[in-house]
Amino acid sequence: MKLRYTMVCSSNQNRSMEAHSLLKRHGFKVSSYGTGQHVKLPGPSLRDPNVYDFGTPYKQMFDDLRRKDPDLYKRNGILPMLKRNSSVKLVPQRCFEEKVFDMVLEDLHNREHALMKSVLVINLEVKDNHEEAAAGAKLTFDLRQEVE
Repeated sequence: MKLRYTMVCSSNQNRSMEAHSLLKRHGFKVSSYGTGQHVKLPGPSLRDPNVYDFGTPYKQMFDDLRRKDPDLYKRNGILPMLKRNSSVKLVPQRCFEEKVFDMVLEDLHNREHALMKSVLVINLEVKDNHEEAAAGAKLTFDLRQEVE
C-alpha cells in the first residue's frame, strides 16, 4: 500500500511547502495546508507583514511583492520561496484553526470512520526560516523512508 502524506504549517508557505516540494519531486502523493487565519509573509518591518487570504495564488503574491520591493523580497528569500511554491501547487490551502498537532488529532477523531484506515501523525518542531525548513524537509523525507 502506497502511503499518502500531508504537511502542515501556519501559512502553507515555508515549512510545509519545502517538505511538500521534496516529497513531490520524489514521486510521493503529498498535500499541504496552513493553520492560520491568513497567510502572513514578512514585510518591510515586523509590524508590517504582508497578509493574504488563503486561496490567493502564489503567483499573485509573487507579483505583488516583486512590485512592492523586489530587492528586499529577493534578499530575504520570499520571492524564491513563492516561485518554488507556485511550481508545487496553485494556492496555499487552509485546514485548521489553532494548535496544529492537537487540531489534526481532533479533526481525525471527529471524522466518520467509514474506511477504518490507520493514520500516523508525527509532529516535527521546525523553526520558520528557510534553512530550518530545508532541514525539516530532509528530516521528513528520511523519516518517511523509515516509516515505509
